[in-house]
Amino acid sequence: MAAVAGLSAIVTVNLPAKDDRQIVNVSYDPTRELYQAVNPLFDAAYTRETGRHLRVVQSHGGSSRQAHKVANGEQPADVVTLGLASDIETLRKRGLVEPGWADQFPNHAVPYTSTIVFVVRRGNPHQIRDWPDLLAPQLEVVMPNPRTSGNGKLASLAAWAATVTRGGTQDDAVAFLRALFRQVPVFDEGARGAALRFANPDGGDVHLTWENEAIREVAASNGALEIVYPPVSILAEPSVAVISNDKVRKASLADARAYLSFLFSDAGQETIARLGYRPYKTEIAQKIGVVFPSIKLIPVSSIAKDWSDLQDRFFAEDGVVEAAFALRNK
Repeated sequence: MAAVAGLSAIVTVNLPAKDDRQIVNVSYDPTRELYQAVNPLFDAAYTRETGRHLRVVQSHGGSSRQAHKVANGEQPADVVTLGLASDIETLRKRGLVEPGWADQFPNHAVPYTSTIVFVVRRGNPHQIRDWPDLLAPQLEVVMPNPRTSGNGKLASLAAWAATVTRGGTQDDAVAFLRALFRQVPVFDEGARGAALRFANPDGGDVHLTWENEAIREVAASNGALEIVYPPVSILAEPSVAVISNDKVRKASLADARAYLSFLFSDAGQETIARLGYRPYKTEIAQKIGVVFPSIKLIPVSSIAKDWSDLQDRFFAEDGVVEAAFALRNK
């Protein structure tokens, strides 16, 4: 089958024919629906190729929190599908992921991209169109904690990038972040917690969230919510990797690689597009009639050398975002 072309040579070597298997996928917060759709498709393709089932167990939470739980032995994992490459780098530094993890899969192990958008109440009563509008007096912003959530980190980076790439200084960007954080009365650990908060009619005025999460929220709201695309936002590149440490990974390397490879297949990419993620194979979205609004997406390379540099500059204990977050009420 095309969806798993080339995988049978990997997954059929030295595996007992009657043995059904299990794999643990540790993912970030809003991907529940994505993998609920992907997993049975993968299992069906895997079964056709091998004669066995491969049951997928899911774990979800704030992306950075998930990485730390795996690193600290609190969460079993065979593969990780996290919101930030820097979270996988955390695992690499702990010896749980191979140094060349990004070269093990197509597109540098990024099966899809996304961005941060705004969700507002019906009719957009506060007329929120752009990042500066988030600082209006008495406006209540909903976003997850940048210390634990990939969504929170990306929203912070998007706010920073929207300032410095449009004429603002770094001091302006720091001031904007501190002011933005003061608009948030409660920081949830992950994206889904923030979404559930905003689903309450009294749960805030604007929600900063993943594009796919925004699409899901609006579809479930029966017309009560709308998406606003700001003129610019951050290019989010969620990444995937196999846990290489045999003491942590319980599934076989072959099964782990087969599972992640499926995300890059046409069948995986079509499911990704239908669930509101921007597939790396853009022609797949076009083929099935999924259209993503045009928006200027600022890559990480515009504000940092790479994800490791970004982690050090923005999210380390003395980083820009961490300092702004810590001093937000001073």
